[in-house]
Amino acid sequence: MNTARALLAAAAAACACTSLPAAADYPDKPVKVIVAFTAGGTTDTLTRSMSNALSKTLGQPFVVENKPGAGGNIGTEFVVRATPDGHTLIVNSVGPIAVNASLTKLPFNPLTDLIPMVQIATVPNVLVVPPSSPAKDIKGFLEYVKKAPHLNYSSTGVGTSSHLSSYMLMDQLGVQATHVPYKGADAVNDLLAGRIDFMFATIPSVIGQIRAGKLRPLAVSTLQRSATLPDLPTIAESGYPGFDAGSWFGFFAPKGTPPEVVNTINREVNAALPSLQAQMLHEGAEPVGGTPAQFATFIRQEHDKWAALVRKFEPSAN
Repeated sequence: MNTARALLAAAAAACACTSLPAAADYPDKPVKVIVAFTAGGTTDTLTRSMSNALSKTLGQPFVVENKPGAGGNIGTEFVVRATPDGHTLIVNSVGPIAVNASLTKLPFNPLTDLIPMVQIATVPNVLVVPPSSPAKDIKGFLEYVKKAPHLNYSSTGVGTSSHLSSYMLMDQLGVQATHVPYKGADAVNDLLAGRIDFMFATIPSVIGQIRAGKLRPLAVSTLQRSATLPDLPTIAESGYPGFDAGSWFGFFAPKGTPPEVVNTINREVNAALPSLQAQMLHEGAEPVGGTPAQFATFIRQEHDKWAALVRKFEPSAN
């Protein structure tokens, strides 16, 4: 979704939600917002920006708490088991919601045990290499990968969009590369040191290193170019039509949370997006917004897409 359409969707959703009832006494105490990844990553950054905005408009602190581990499953399950009163929420992403259930048997179902409240943003992944890499552009990278005897790539965890973007590209190229998973934002450190050959990272997590010349960006993973790095080509336009492996982020609540609470968060996030637009675009995220139903439909589509890919490298996946 491009920026213009994203903002239109957010504005339309904000208008639509104003007629919905809000819980008169919600929130009546601080709201805990879980991040299932380490501090400093894209999920964490977006969550803190939006939580600050919600604290101001709803009159209660929205306190961010990091619960990383197991590819986001630990923090996600914590919220699934929480009291469904709207005072424990999670900002989650493609891995824990749309991918992990295809990778392993979970004690919960992220598609049915959580309520999608509102999508905050989409975030393209950017293919980055250290400055020492012989690949100077995406064409050079594709040639380099096909000839290199052995390459490795890092990710923010098994099943994350970072991991699957690289796997998808290697699969389409017909080559092998070793996956080295890390916990959250730590994945970038070995790449910076040149111990890792390449990585697909969310733009917000590496934009500082890109601007400082510490990492070389080659292409983005989404169908459309990034508004933050508009000169970078997409993988799709570089010879692989249909390649689309972006990240996304949104608010979720435990199953059973009252509709009035869901509508309140939806309305306030949509209302806050325009004021956060400039900051988000500068950092590499593109605001989306929309209704809970639109977010739920999008999530189901994402689940089906990634489940098909997971079955290629995990034949036993359900």
